[in-house]
This record gives sequence, structure tokens and C-alpha cells, in this order.
Amino acid sequence: MRRLSVVLLSCSMFAGTAFAQTLSPEVKAFVKIDSPIVALTHVRVIDGTGAPARDDQTIVLSHGKIESISDSASATIPQNKEMQTLDLHGHTVIPGLVGMHDHMFYPTGNGIFGEMAYSFPRLYLAGGVTTIRTTGALEPYTDLELKKKIDAGETPGPHIHVTGPYLEGAGSWALQMHQLTGAEDATRTVNFWLDQGVDNFKAYMFITPDELAAAIAAAHKRGAKVTGHLCSIGFRQAAALGIDDLEHGMFVDSEWISVSKPGVCGQKPQDVEQMAKLDIQTGPIHEMIEDLIQHHVAVTSTLPVFEMFVPGRPELQKRVYDALSCDARAAFLANKVRAADAIRTKQVYGTDVSPWPAAFKKEMEFEYAFSKAGGLLLAGLDPTGMGGVIAGFGDQREVELLVEAGFTPLEAIHIATFNGAQFLGEADKIGTIAVGKQADLVVVKGDPSKKIEDIENVETVFKDGVGYDSAKLIESVRGMVGSR
Repeated sequence: MRRLSVVLLSCSMFAGTAFAQTLSPEVKAFVKIDSPIVALTHVRVIDGTGAPARDDQTIVLSHGKIESISDSASATIPQNKEMQTLDLHGHTVIPGLVGMHDHMFYPTGNGIFGEMAYSFPRLYLAGGVTTIRTTGALEPYTDLELKKKIDAGETPGPHIHVTGPYLEGAGSWALQMHQLTGAEDATRTVNFWLDQGVDNFKAYMFITPDELAAAIAAAHKRGAKVTGHLCSIGFRQAAALGIDDLEHGMFVDSEWISVSKPGVCGQKPQDVEQMAKLDIQTGPIHEMIEDLIQHHVAVTSTLPVFEMFVPGRPELQKRVYDALSCDARAAFLANKVRAADAIRTKQVYGTDVSPWPAAFKKEMEFEYAFSKAGGLLLAGLDPTGMGGVIAGFGDQREVELLVEAGFTPLEAIHIATFNGAQFLGEADKIGTIAVGKQADLVVVKGDPSKKIEDIENVETVFKDGVGYDSAKLIESVRGMVGSR
């Protein structure tokens, strides 16, 4: 065997990384690899760039960073008493997922959402999500304090980009959201929350064009970005106002609704049936795609939350049931029954056949076309809707659904890792497996480049070079989602 020496980098180069951090007993309970130097040997590498998987590789992690990547046949493992070596035959390493619509809350009924500040950070990390953007906060102070505790090593969880409270206009259905009173209020709100430590914002359904324009200007002035789940404002108008990202795709764009009025949020259940008939390849939708790309506006895919409305989908997994509290489980199952009820379908949509399967397929077609035309497609889960979309598990499902939409497994992983890192301005640190980057990696059993469902087989999640036990994290919050 040809031998290649691996030169260990100086510890002083890694000041401020996880190994300068003291982990609390609460966090250490979930750590199974806590060596300053770790060698992952004989592992398949999917590096997140979209390049083909490389078999039988050795990755050396040193003090929270990726020090080297080489063929196992030519790699020498340094003889160092601090070194921990893992033989990962039959396993694959992918970059840590970057969840771009990963709320810290879950629906608890009657339009109210509960903060899952205990269960969700653990489940995101367990699912291989090492960085999240909360993409709308209902308890922004909770999210900010949680981020501090995670960064300080006091509680387990991913790196968090905290989004400010929703930028919502008058007439909102949501009791938990402040309703803006005009452009000055929008500017004041953005500046206040930037001072508190958030780094991006989300505009919501009833915001006015003047309020959105003011919020975007205030955010951009201080280097922050604005995304939107819009309704009263169409995608092309938002792009012209300078928005950076749009959530959910066609399901929330009001421009294609034949009876929509500018400045009015009037979406109805029947709009799903109209959406199912749209032409993506030509006409207004194609022109909208080109317009978004021209304005450098990203789109965030959140397919798992919409899949729940499709009768018979998804296959309901035991791990989801186990994570839910008794009340949350009962509410979710009741919602799924209603969604599949033939009588209700007739009453709501005026047809015997639910329009959701066709509309869901149309959304997939839109996202694929947007990406292939050069648009920046991001990936998230959105743990809201009728429930049942769970932190971490839902992020994995999003990647599987991107493959169903037509992307190759390698492309889907690229979208769920590198694209998010690029949007957040962190592509030099995370999003791909490369020498010098943070050791944010996911070890899965199997080969997701050939069978994307293997992405669910997470065994170890490295965040800043510390290896967390996925199974222990999941077990620690059994029966808690929906309560805390």
C-alpha cells in the first residue's frame, strides 16, 4: 500500500471552533465522537457539489475542520493518541443539510402554533441538519436565546440563522403576528430586530407593497435578506421590489389566479384545482420563472408540507408517530382523514376527485423548471400545515421528494446543502465536503446516490467535528413534538 503522510494542522489555527468550546453534560450525553482528530475511513463521499460519489475514501477531521480527503488505499492514518478512527465500509458521508424553511414551532390547533424549543433542535441535528434558517419566528426571543445556548455548547442543536418575527400586514388570520401599520412601522420593525441579533426576515400574506418595499430597503441597508410567503403581492411584483427569496413556489403565488386582485389576499381552496391545469413550459409561468432568475430571486421548496394534503401520501412512518405527543398524533391523523374524505372533497373543491395530486405534481414541475433554467432552488420542510411534518425527518423527506420531482440524488443533495449555504453567504464554510471547511458531515448507512431513501439512515452527525448520536437524540424527545 502506498503511504501518504497526513500533516496535522496547528491547533492554534482553529481558535473559536467547537474544540475551544466546553460542552455541557446535557450535550455530552449525545456525543459519541469527541476527539480533536478523527479519521473516517473506507467511506463513500458525496461532496455536495453534484459530482459523482467517490468510493473508499478517508476523511481526516482536525479540531472541527476537514483536514484532508484522499483515497483510502493511499492514506496513512497518523499515529496520534488523540486520534479516533472509524471504519465506515458500507456507509456514505454527505455534507450537513442546510434547512432553509425550518421553523422552531409546530401547529397545536385553531391557528395557534407552539414553540418546540426542546424537541426540534434535537430532531434537526439528529436528521443531519447542521444549519437552519428559521424562516419566520413566532417567538423570536426564544429563538435568539436558543441560538446562544447552542453556540455556547449548553444544549444540542444545529447552527441557527434566526429570522425576525413575520412582517405581516393588516387583516392577518394569525393571532401571534404583529400587523404592520405602514412603511414606517416596517422599517422600524426591521431595524429593531436586527439590533436584537436576527439576520434575515420573512414577509407574510397580507403585507402591502409599500411595507414590503420599506422592509427590503431597511434590511438590505444593513446586509440582511428578505424572503416571503406572499399572497397579496405576486412573485413578479415582489421581485421588482427587490425581495431575495420566495417560499413555497406556485402554491402561494397569486398572479396566476384568474380572479385575483392586486393587493388583495383572496386565495381559496378551489385555486388548487386551477393550479393543477397550468402550463409551466410556456406562457405566464415560464415568463415568471425567467423574471425571478433575472432579478436573482431564489425559491424555497417545501414539498413535505404540501404532500400531506395529497390523499394517500406520504407513507406514514412509525418514527413520526413516535415523535408526536398523544394530542398531536390524534390531531394529525384526524386531519389526514379529512383530507382524504370524498364528501368533503366534493364540498370544498366541487369535484369528486381531489385536485391535490395533480397540483402537487405541478409544483414539482415548476421547481424542476426553475432550477434547470438557472434559478437558485433552496430546500426546507415547513413543519406546519396539517401537522405530521417533523424537524429533521421532514428535511430528509424534502430531499427524497426533489428526486421524485426529477432531480438526480446527487442534484437533490446539492440543493439541500450547497444552495442553502450559498444563499446564506456561507459557502466558504459549509455546504460541501472540502478541505478547510467546517466538519459538518452526516454519516448514513447505505448509498443515497443510488437509493435516496438511504438518507434516512443517519447514524452520526458531525457538527464542528463533534460526532452526535442520531438515535439518542431522537429517543430523547419521543412523544414530545406538539408539546415542547
